[in-house]
Amino acid sequence: MAEALILMLLEKLAFVTFQLTEKEVRLVLDVEKEVEEFSGNLEAIQAVLEDAEQKQVKDASVRNWLDNLKEVSFKMDDVLDEWNTEILRQRVENQETNNETALVTKKKKVWFSIPSHCFCFGQVSRVILRRDIALIIKDLNDKLTVIANQRQAYNLQSIERSVEQPERKKSSSFVDISKVFGRDNEKDILISRLLSENSQEERALLVIPIIGMGGVGKTTLTQLVYNDENVKSHFEMRIWVCVSDPFDEIKIAKAITDGNGVSNSDELEAVLQCMSKSIEGKKFLLVLDDVWTQNHTKWEQLELPLMQNCGKGSRIIVTTRKEEVAIMMGATPHMMHLKQLSMQNCLSLFNHIVFLDRKEDESTVFRAIGEGIVKKCKGLPLAAKTLASLMRYKKTMKEWQDVLDSKIWDIEGFEQQVFQPLFLSYHDLAPAVRRCLLYCATFPKDYVFDKNILIELWMSQDYLHSRGNHEKEVIGQIFFDNLVMRSFFQDLVDDEFDKLTVRCKMHDIVHDFVQSLTEKECVIMELSGANNKTEPLVSNKLRHFTLMSAPEFPSSMSSQNYKNLRTLTTFNCKISAIDLKLISELRCLRTLNLSHSGLQELPENIGDLIHLRYLDLSFNRSLKKLPTTLGNLFNLQTLRLLRCRALKELPKSMGKLINLRHLYIQFCDQLKYLPKGIGRLTSLQTLDMCPVYGSEDDEAFKLGDLGSLDQLQGALTIKVLGDWKDANEAENARLWNKKQLFYLRVDTCNEDNMIRKGNVKTLNLLRPHQDLNSLEISVYDGTAWPNWIMSLYNLRVLSLDSCMCEFLPPLGKLPFLEKLSVSYMTRLKKVGVEFLGIEEAQTSMKSSKRTVLFPKLKQLLFWRLVELEEWNGMEGWKEEDSDITIMPCLSSLRIMDCSNLRLLPDFLQRSQLQSLEIIGSWILARCCEEGRGREWPKISHIPNIKVEYPINDFRANATRGYIHLL
Repeated sequence: MAEALILMLLEKLAFVTFQLTEKEVRLVLDVEKEVEEFSGNLEAIQAVLEDAEQKQVKDASVRNWLDNLKEVSFKMDDVLDEWNTEILRQRVENQETNNETALVTKKKKVWFSIPSHCFCFGQVSRVILRRDIALIIKDLNDKLTVIANQRQAYNLQSIERSVEQPERKKSSSFVDISKVFGRDNEKDILISRLLSENSQEERALLVIPIIGMGGVGKTTLTQLVYNDENVKSHFEMRIWVCVSDPFDEIKIAKAITDGNGVSNSDELEAVLQCMSKSIEGKKFLLVLDDVWTQNHTKWEQLELPLMQNCGKGSRIIVTTRKEEVAIMMGATPHMMHLKQLSMQNCLSLFNHIVFLDRKEDESTVFRAIGEGIVKKCKGLPLAAKTLASLMRYKKTMKEWQDVLDSKIWDIEGFEQQVFQPLFLSYHDLAPAVRRCLLYCATFPKDYVFDKNILIELWMSQDYLHSRGNHEKEVIGQIFFDNLVMRSFFQDLVDDEFDKLTVRCKMHDIVHDFVQSLTEKECVIMELSGANNKTEPLVSNKLRHFTLMSAPEFPSSMSSQNYKNLRTLTTFNCKISAIDLKLISELRCLRTLNLSHSGLQELPENIGDLIHLRYLDLSFNRSLKKLPTTLGNLFNLQTLRLLRCRALKELPKSMGKLINLRHLYIQFCDQLKYLPKGIGRLTSLQTLDMCPVYGSEDDEAFKLGDLGSLDQLQGALTIKVLGDWKDANEAENARLWNKKQLFYLRVDTCNEDNMIRKGNVKTLNLLRPHQDLNSLEISVYDGTAWPNWIMSLYNLRVLSLDSCMCEFLPPLGKLPFLEKLSVSYMTRLKKVGVEFLGIEEAQTSMKSSKRTVLFPKLKQLLFWRLVELEEWNGMEGWKEEDSDITIMPCLSSLRIMDCSNLRLLPDFLQRSQLQSLEIIGSWILARCCEEGRGREWPKISHIPNIKVEYPINDFRANATRGYIHLL
């Protein structure tokens, strides 16, 4: 973590030096010299950081040295942040003075202000004379010089990351089957892949990667399969090689050749020739255990002779923690992700070891506590085995209870046995990625991480830095994927609607691991009642504090140990107010999360938190307004106000938040308009909801003000609350130029949720870019559909809700549409061939070109179409006699509350439908009666049908098969 902090600080110092050179900021004599000396000391320390990071695991004095280094670095970071904030402040003032719409670049003398809290120098004036800046930097430089000189005392050396690695455990093919539980299914799957004689796979050397976190049992599973009798008899040769890191091609080739004429040479060519002869024409099974390298060149040198000389049906099993290894080997189609054991299997493993040779009555006494201890393992076999081995020597109930009540890293021997494999994975990460991983210690166990939120939090702590053309968010995505592919995150979930949103969890043992590495810096405090008394935290190294289940902030937060906090997060707290004094004490905050609290207002001095980059006030349903001083947060990047339902307006000063990148205001129902100044925030990437009021108020954000926000991406809802008066405003919005938008919703409902008279011309001018993924048109009174809807070639999700058109667009022509919802269209009486995208005359004409209509559609919903009577297909259509194919991928059809619908299209009879729901559509329900209804032949082939009849009908619910409600 220290290495990443130093890298970040060096970048900032380089920028400051550039500013001094460019004379944008003029300071007194010696400041430039002090900055250069500070940078020099950091660079000298940076050279030995890798050695220090490794030694601090076992050496407490080195750990303290790193802590002191981070302390000084954090303080200098605060100084530099103040430097840049003051520059931003003066630029904003110039902008407002000159009434400009973009940041001015005029160079101006800067008076540098540093609040006393950053350095604990006592109360000083808000504005510090320029000569004092040199003294502050000099003081920090003196401290850093002492730290730099101490590196010799700890014998810290400059080493390459790859030279000295933490000790890695060697493996062999031998296994004690009696100590393996719960891998029967995985074993059968793997054996099946090894023994399969698929003709395509038989011609090539098949590589099967087994991927999972350290200690999950990859090697054990491979040992089981390797020693299976069927596997033994199937292969002529079986070779086991423990690869580890570094990946040594010569060593691996010699291990493969061992016993079959090993070459005495250390030349790669000679060794590979010898290996090739030893396997020539033979069907072999090769296990490469614990592979870390992503170097394709090294792998290719070994792979080519293996592939060219192997017998048909040869297989390679690769165990690794990194999905990148499988990608590098081109083996992703065959990879296996190994999950944790079930609680029962983990308990069986624990009991088998811990109660070996114990009397039955003795083991019965401890079993209840044993179950609690095993729960700590969360299915990780290595953790269960380690704890069981330790518990074998615990003879009393108190000893067992002490283990149950302990933090897992405090249990004797556990850290060395279980955390060591995790430390190998941690050590393999780049320093900046390590820092992002450690920040996860600020969250409680079992927390469901949202990828986008996590990336924004990393940004707020300055962990992400732009590289080339890559934005910080892109770097965060790369870091996140890096952690996923190394199994630090698991249980990934793609949001059904927004495929870009990923949620995940962290295994409890991994969480314990990151907490053990951040014990002084990250603290989670849980309070269950107002009368709870907590001991004040001792560590003055505290940087990140999480408060859970608290009715108010603990009194201990007034202590000196909280003054350097960079993160304050609350979970499940009911805090109704924030003390002004508390805010004044926490001015180093970068991240403030007060969501799901009972806040009614924010204190005025919130604007003094000048370092703040992330503010989350979501789900504070009584919060009515935000203070004007919010506009002083020039560094703010993310503002989350989701479901602040009482919030009526945003402060006009928000136009000064020139670094704001993400603004979330979805479900702020009372918010009628945005301040005009938001149109100046050209860095804005997220604006999830844009309420537009048709008034003449010059202070209100207009539809056309969207035009300057071309960096918008993700989801955007435009909610037009006033009349459609000026079509030019729609054109000026330039939606067509917002090429990173994923989802667009246009809602023209007025304040009373009533449909207003629509303007087709205006909607036509709201044309999005043609690569839009998802579209929703809601509460639209126009008689025609927008002329651009069929140009959305890549559209995958479409919802038409409460629209007054009397017909549907020819949506069958959209080549990638997967999900379609049509609801509350009260004038729609008939759905015909125009919906498919063909003319009436085409239904009876033969064509030389085969046509597929709705080629990708998987889910279709008709809901509350109360006037719809007929859904027609193509009269007399038979797929085998036609050049037209209709909805070949349709798997789910739901028809809900279509009370007058009585006819289904003929083409459903030939569909691949897997589930059909007919709910609240009584006429159609009777027409689809099993074996009797007129429409039954069209749907009889569908395996899962759910039909609901009127309550007074004896067939109130008829269900065939099972259906999952989508």
